[in-house]
Amino acid sequence: MRYPQGGGLTAKQPEFREQVRLSAMAFFEAGDDNKAVAKALRVSVRSIERWRAAWEVDGEQGLYSKGPASLPKLSPAQFQVLEDELRKGPAAHGWDDQRWTLARIKTVIGRRFHKSYTIRGVWGLMRRNGWSWQAPARRSVERDEAAIELWKKEVWPAGGKAAAASDAWIVFEDESGCVLRPPHAKTWGRRGQTPVVTVRGRGSGRVNIAGLTCYRPGHRSRLFYRLLVYHGRKNEKKGFGWSDYRDLLTAAHQQLVAPLIVIWDNARTHWMPGITEFAAEHDWLTLVALPKYAPEINPTEGIWSLIKRGPLANLVPIGLDELAGTVRFALKRIQYRPELVDGCLAETGLVIHPP
Repeated sequence: MRYPQGGGLTAKQPEFREQVRLSAMAFFEAGDDNKAVAKALRVSVRSIERWRAAWEVDGEQGLYSKGPASLPKLSPAQFQVLEDELRKGPAAHGWDDQRWTLARIKTVIGRRFHKSYTIRGVWGLMRRNGWSWQAPARRSVERDEAAIELWKKEVWPAGGKAAAASDAWIVFEDESGCVLRPPHAKTWGRRGQTPVVTVRGRGSGRVNIAGLTCYRPGHRSRLFYRLLVYHGRKNEKKGFGWSDYRDLLTAAHQQLVAPLIVIWDNARTHWMPGITEFAAEHDWLTLVALPKYAPEINPTEGIWSLIKRGPLANLVPIGLDELAGTVRFALKRIQYRPELVDGCLAETGLVIHPP
C-alpha cells in the first residue's frame, strides 16, 4: 500500500489510515464481501479490492504502508526555505502585485533550488505541505503592528481586570452599511457557464447599522443594534451622530443593568465632546479606544460578516425597505444564538478570563 509523499496529511493521519487498513483484515478473515467491508470502514469499494488483493498475497504485511513511491524533489528543509521566500511576498521577487500563482512559485523554485517542477507538481507540493488557494485578507498600510501587539498585551488585560473588579460588561462597537448591490457569494452552476446574478444598476441609499457585542463571564453574550435607512433625499440624515451612539449605549445599559466598558475605534464621531462628556458624567460608562486600523480584533466585525455571507449574499431586494427588513431579521436571529456572538470573539483571539 502506497500513498503520495505527505498526501496533505498531518503526522497522525497516516497512522490512522494504517489502522483502518489493518482493521479490514478481520473482515477478510470472516469472509465478508467487499461492499460490506467498505460500508463498515467508510472507504471506497475500490480501496477494499486493493487491500484484499494485497492481503491475499502477503497477509498482514501486505496491509502496511510501504512509504512514498519516490523521494520528493524538495526536502522538508528546502521547503522551509521556500516558505520563507514566499512570505517575503511577490514584490521581493520582481512581481508588482501581491499574488502568488503556481507559475510564479515554479519560477522561485527554479531560481532558488535549480530544480524543475511542472505546474501540476507545484500544486501537489503546496497541497501536501498545507498550502491552499485562498482569498487574502486586507490590511491597511497605515497599521502599526507594534501598537496593536502592545494593546493586546497591556490595554486588553487591564480592561479585563477592570471589568472583573466592577462586574461590568465588555462591549465592542462597530458600524457597517448595506446597499442594494448585494455581496458576492459562490453558487453552483454548470461547468464553463458562469452563473449570473441580476443586480440593480441604478438606485441610491444605504442601510447603516451600529452594533454592540457584549460579553461578561458567566452570562449569555448579547447583541444590540440600531438601523438607519438613508434614501438619498435632500436634508436626510446620512449616518449616525454622537447622540445616536449615546442612546444606543444607554439602551444597552438599561437592558444589562451593569457598568459598560465600551471598546470602539478612533472614528471622529466616537470621540466628539458630546459623547466624551456623557461618559465623564456617568460612572457606568468607560470608553476605550482600539488601535488604529485593527478591525480583526473587533468581534462586531464578525457579525457583519455573518449577515453579508448569509442572508444578504446575492440578494436582490426590491428596495431599501426590503433590504432593511432582511438585515433586521438576520440580526434578530443572531441575537437568539449567543454561540455565534461568542464565536466572533473567539475569532479575534481575545480571551475574557472569569474573575
